[in-house]
Amino acid sequence: MERNTIRKWFWVWEFDKEEAWLNGMAQNGWVLESVGFCTYHFVKCEPGEYNVRLEMHGYDESYIQFMQDTGAEFVGRMVAWIYFRKKTTEGPFDLFSDIDSRIDHLNKIGRVLGIIGTANLLIGIMNSFNPVVNIGWINLLCATLLMYCLGRIHGKKEALEKERLLHE
Repeated sequence: MERNTIRKWFWVWEFDKEEAWLNGMAQNGWVLESVGFCTYHFVKCEPGEYNVRLEMHGYDESYIQFMQDTGAEFVGRMVAWIYFRKKTTEGPFDLFSDIDSRIDHLNKIGRVLGIIGTANLLIGIMNSFNPVVNIGWINLLCATLLMYCLGRIHGKKEALEKERLLHE
């Protein structure tokens, strides 16, 4: 069985771009087999045989079992992200059924980014006043990046809320 490994970086707000890339790979005959930090392992398949979906979701064995009961295969997880694939012959495969569930997903991502960003900000401020170890700038830099990510997620959420208003 042919295998392929690709190392690629996606920012947290680019999860939809990552999913589109994974599905593009499946369209070209390479389906996701496992995932690691910035590392994707693929196995050869029939072009278009699979759809791949990913979601930020805490570890929940019952959720994985539920997804498997619907015909989806659990591919793996990377930190808080969970990856599934499903054969296209088994019908449509979406993790989010409507705009509200997509907004809820963005809210979940935003909460995680907000908590980690705030923690980095507080640690950075405290470390800035430590005369012995002056590494507070690292945490402040991380907090800045995380708040930028939060802004990008918020922008996606606002776009979905506008879309929801158009459909009402």
